[in-house]
Amino acid sequence: MRKYFGTDGIRRIANTELTPGLVYKVAKAGACVLSKHADHTPTILIGRDTRISGSLIESAMTAGFLSYGANVKLLGVLPTPAVAYLTRKLNADASVVISASHNTFEFNGVKYFSNKGMKIDDSLEEEIEAIMDSDKISDMNAPHNKIGISEVREDLIDEYAEFFFDTFNSTIGNCKKKDFIVGIDTANGATYKIAEKVFSGLGIPHIIINNHPDGININENCGSTHLEQIKKFVVDHKLNLGIAYDGDGDRCLLIDELGNEIDGDKVLAIVSNYMKEKGTLKNDTVVATVMSNLGLKKYCNESNLNLKQTKVGDRYVLEEMLKNGYNLGGEQSGHIIFLDYNPTGDGILTSLMVIQILLEKGVLASKLCSIINIYPQVLINAKVSPDKKQDYDKNGDIKQKIEELEKEFSDNGRVLIRPSGTEPLIRVMIEGEDEGYITKKAQELANLIEQKLK
Repeated sequence: MRKYFGTDGIRRIANTELTPGLVYKVAKAGACVLSKHADHTPTILIGRDTRISGSLIESAMTAGFLSYGANVKLLGVLPTPAVAYLTRKLNADASVVISASHNTFEFNGVKYFSNKGMKIDDSLEEEIEAIMDSDKISDMNAPHNKIGISEVREDLIDEYAEFFFDTFNSTIGNCKKKDFIVGIDTANGATYKIAEKVFSGLGIPHIIINNHPDGININENCGSTHLEQIKKFVVDHKLNLGIAYDGDGDRCLLIDELGNEIDGDKVLAIVSNYMKEKGTLKNDTVVATVMSNLGLKKYCNESNLNLKQTKVGDRYVLEEMLKNGYNLGGEQSGHIIFLDYNPTGDGILTSLMVIQILLEKGVLASKLCSIINIYPQVLINAKVSPDKKQDYDKNGDIKQKIEELEKEFSDNGRVLIRPSGTEPLIRVMIEGEDEGYITKKAQELANLIEQKLK
């Protein structure tokens, strides 16, 4: 089991658990591992979201890289997918995103991307950890004349905007957009600048909310984890679509004109249906995780599509896509990967893909969603001792209760239990036809887990 890295990089409370000292070591070890095959001075990009601790972590990260002898380009506040895109475009050796994604402001995190713009493999994270905890870290200092150089390149946000203009100008740019208006919630996060630039540049009528970050209000009752505000905003202003990004901009959830949520499973259904019509869905396959709704599986069966399911985490979705040549995958939470464009979830790209379909077909968002029937799905987090979250299946009472529920829901539903990769939680998910009943059963199991694994 890894000591520092979870399912999405390192994520901890900033300045107490994710200290500048720890970040400095992560940077030096990461620079060593990710550039060891380079025959030149490595260049590493750093992007961040809007958290108050972002500059602190960025400074420590920069110091670690420069001390090792790597050069650094500071991109400023940019979405995660923008950093991934620029890593490839600029032929950088690696990149880092400083963000805790959907978490509240006191958290921050570090996630590495390879020179291909992809999250690094578990094996590389383990290699970085080994160096961090070894005596080698203290000897990894560049000679006086080889210390790295940093430069501020916040202007590169325009390169990312151009990517969207190049991709959608010939489609969205030429569509009639009269009486079509979208609402955008940037979660006071990493998309707060770029979203306005992109939507204005493509001529999409829009209204943006929650785009005044103060370092503390990121994800605060807004964005993709708190949809109440954007739902009400869409209905009150009679908008065609609502768009909610998360703190680092790699997720996107949508709201139809009636105020109903369009989650990642619905997006996968909508886009896969469109891509199949266009003949662009490779191998007629959608890749999702085990958390995807039973409705997605039934939609794929009825549409003669293949559904491949992976462990939870967009990195595992991407691994499956790369391994077998698929080009569409994602998670229920709104991480959607369009591999023909970017090897990571991209919130803005996802929203523009759906807008393109809406405008081209000239239908309401609620009509697009009618192709998939979503089953009620309840997810309850059981708070447990951090050192016990991997042991839920070793407790006899918990194991027996899970087996009883699995048998009960085997015909028309399912039970999924998994430890969180970033928090001291065990996630209890039950899917079935009666929402009230599955909520009761999920709560009973979560209570038992909390009781037994305090």
